[in-house]
Amino acid sequence: MIQDPSTSSGNRLREEAVALFHEGIEAFDPEKAVTSALQSRSTELDLAKRVILISFGMEACSMARAALPFVVAKLHRSCIVTNCENKSAVKGMDITVSGYPLPDERSVAAGYAVERAARSAEPGDLVLVLISRGGSAMVCAPASGVLLADKIALNQALLHSGADISEINAVRQQFSRLKGGRLAQLATGARVLSLILSDIVGDDAGTIASGPTVQPATTAADALAVLIRYRLNGVMSGPLRSYANGLLQRTEEMSFSHVENLVVGSLNASLRKVIERAAVSHQTIFKVDELEGCASDVAATLHRLAKLQPAEAGPMAIVAGWSPAAKITGIRERNQELALRFAFLDEQAPIGHPWAFLSGGAGRDGSSTAAGAIVDANSISRIRKFGCEPGVLLEDGAFHHALQFSGDLLPTSSPSSAAAGLQILLINRTARH
Repeated sequence: MIQDPSTSSGNRLREEAVALFHEGIEAFDPEKAVTSALQSRSTELDLAKRVILISFGMEACSMARAALPFVVAKLHRSCIVTNCENKSAVKGMDITVSGYPLPDERSVAAGYAVERAARSAEPGDLVLVLISRGGSAMVCAPASGVLLADKIALNQALLHSGADISEINAVRQQFSRLKGGRLAQLATGARVLSLILSDIVGDDAGTIASGPTVQPATTAADALAVLIRYRLNGVMSGPLRSYANGLLQRTEEMSFSHVENLVVGSLNASLRKVIERAAVSHQTIFKVDELEGCASDVAATLHRLAKLQPAEAGPMAIVAGWSPAAKITGIRERNQELALRFAFLDEQAPIGHPWAFLSGGAGRDGSSTAAGAIVDANSISRIRKFGCEPGVLLEDGAFHHALQFSGDLLPTSSPSSAAAGLQILLINRTARH
């Protein structure tokens, strides 16, 4: 039997894309990130009288576990908050299980626990704060007079309003006792070292978990402007409107001279690692600095870039990172949707060379048990062999089922949900498909 050279090339590209993906995900490893950061902070740890450890988010347990050997001798108090799926043992520490993806009463209780831990700090102490994705929902501290139900309703209205993430955070921070740098203000007289794991493009520390230890870039006036711009006053409850109306009258002095924020692991670091490794075997590397929009928009952007690249022979890699916009709501398999839409686009307008496209994250994609998917020029035909129409499956949101048919799911062993993903497109321009 003579093997189709384009199929053989496609298989090699798939294998290489998966290998590159795993290299990138390793650069996102929370335990390695925390260990590396604290190894360079030995003097600061030695000078601390006591250490208060606060860790919250999906990676709270793994980050705390990595920090423990560095702080155990001086550990005075700890507070670890995560969701049920990500709870794992940390020696000698109790874990608080909280609500996610929506905050609930457990999140409010967790907020009080974080406050108590931070307030226990004294001059000479070090407050070590470990922050990861999901922290905003898991640690919820509504401002005085604001009910949890009101805060949830406001957040949902913001997500559906069309506001971008910076506008949403401007409002969230004004209605919280911890967001927008307020957690750092509770540790009076102590030093605060915040290690942040970022899965968003750009690594803006003030955006991750709404920046509880970061000096806010916006003001009360900015928050009110967002509420007016998107006509949200009409959907706010009486207590919310009352609180909002008093924002400009409230005075708040905040200092951050005692705070250091470090992004220790990030989507950008993963991208750099993938590009570094891809450069070994690919003549052309094209990096997309930021992908914006929904999956259909991103798929169209990447496919257009693939077709616009120079026609000369040689292997090419397009590498990108995608954080779906905050206004894109619901628990969906974003990476799987992106991969399937890309394959469907290519069937309509083929790139013309063997290719493999991977979209996946450091954890579960949406509510599925896969990290994402890897597709090629034959994925759509494989789905059709099962008597299914890919376009219909796309419209129905059955991305996972479609990719099960094509055998294109990317497995994961992580219980975490991935909010962002790596996109790796490899093209062999030495062969025709």
